[in-house]
Amino acid sequence: MNQRLNLSTLALSRNRPPSPAAAPVSNKARKKAQRDSPEAVLKHKLDMCSRHGQVVEALRIYDEARTNGVPLSLHHYNVLLYLCSCGGEDADVGLGRGFEIFRQMVEDKVVPNEATFTNAARLAAASADPEMAFGLVKQMKVFGIEPKLRSYGPALFGFCKKGDAERANEVDAHMVECGVVAEEAEISALLKISSEMGKGEKVYEMMQRLRSGVRQVGESTAEVVEEWFKSEEAARVGVERWDVKKVREGVVRGGGGWHGQGWLGSGEWKLANQREVRNDFAQFQEWLQRHGPFDAIVDGANVSLSNQHYFSFFQLNTVVNQLQKLSPANRLPLVILHKSRTIGGPAQNPKNKALLESWKKSRALYATPPGSNDDWYWLYAAVSCKSLLVTNDEMRDHLFQLLGTNFFPRWKEKHQVRVSVSKLGLNLHMPPPYSIVIQESEDGRWHVPTTTGDDIETPRQWLCATRARNTK
Repeated sequence: MNQRLNLSTLALSRNRPPSPAAAPVSNKARKKAQRDSPEAVLKHKLDMCSRHGQVVEALRIYDEARTNGVPLSLHHYNVLLYLCSCGGEDADVGLGRGFEIFRQMVEDKVVPNEATFTNAARLAAASADPEMAFGLVKQMKVFGIEPKLRSYGPALFGFCKKGDAERANEVDAHMVECGVVAEEAEISALLKISSEMGKGEKVYEMMQRLRSGVRQVGESTAEVVEEWFKSEEAARVGVERWDVKKVREGVVRGGGGWHGQGWLGSGEWKLANQREVRNDFAQFQEWLQRHGPFDAIVDGANVSLSNQHYFSFFQLNTVVNQLQKLSPANRLPLVILHKSRTIGGPAQNPKNKALLESWKKSRALYATPPGSNDDWYWLYAAVSCKSLLVTNDEMRDHLFQLLGTNFFPRWKEKHQVRVSVSKLGLNLHMPPPYSIVIQESEDGRWHVPTTTGDDIETPRQWLCATRARNTK
């Protein structure tokens, strides 16, 4: 019966125009079919496990898929390897099964990608086997895969944890060879192990790499740097005498802020940190946002004492009036003064009291709170408002000099207004951006800005290292 029906159908098909074998499938139906396929369902389940860190459940789903003959794709295997390498409460289970899954992937002839090798390297590192992790990275070339920075982490950090500086440096060299640029975490780890092993030249190299590639460092890296400068080896390395001309040429050649001639000086280093009170400065930032921007910022104490043996409100007011005339909007500049300057001494004079009160009413005066550093405030205001900064302070003897001698001088040239006083009166010398960067000074000192606390925008803490005794 069936055969005859088939034959009849075939006979009819010879006499009639051909008809479509099946009705066309809509895009919606096709997408639904794809979404409901065993492979897609498996992908969704594993993705949910990855989102919630459910290693054991992902392994159960994997076993079930293998039993049911569901083919696994590269994505499936990568999610499983990622979960197994993440550690956590089920770390032991994940490690054991992770290698098994990786071997199964190889047997299934699923072509790996960078994520596959990176996850496998993480499994190796979690098993305290950085050699295997490094070997996996090297194998990536066989598959024509370019390693990423994350690919090297398991091997690099693994060797550093084991105290194997030589192998850690080999990983670093392989990164350089493959064009992979290390970031703060990697450089910090290399700096730490170099410091612990007493490798002064390597520490110097890492400090230079931090300076050029990272510029400002996090708190953990700052602690590593600090430990180095406290060490006996840091006190030992360095030259007693050096070619000053060669060092200066190095500074010029490098654009300022570093010379690259190695550790200068010898003996113990003195360390200093400086922090700004966070809440006080945050209040100033909010105040400035409400009442700024200003065309000019005045370092009130510096201007009042310029060429004077006493604090002169008259001189300060003269500068304020000149700046107001120079303002396109005829606006008063912002005067920054420490609170003590606004309530004691010459501030008690009735004329000066009236002057201060008029500035306050015009929102042209900000009194910095006790315990704060005026310098942070006026320099932040100048940078934030992109305005002129009126001060004779050359910023050589405090932390602003540490922010970068390659760019900061250019910023000063464009923004700093100096004040001079002569028999003809007071004159403003108008200018004819601000960089935060690790600094190596000409006499061998190191200044390391961090992202902890506050700088002009973010870091407020600097680590400063200088020899306990000056040598040359």
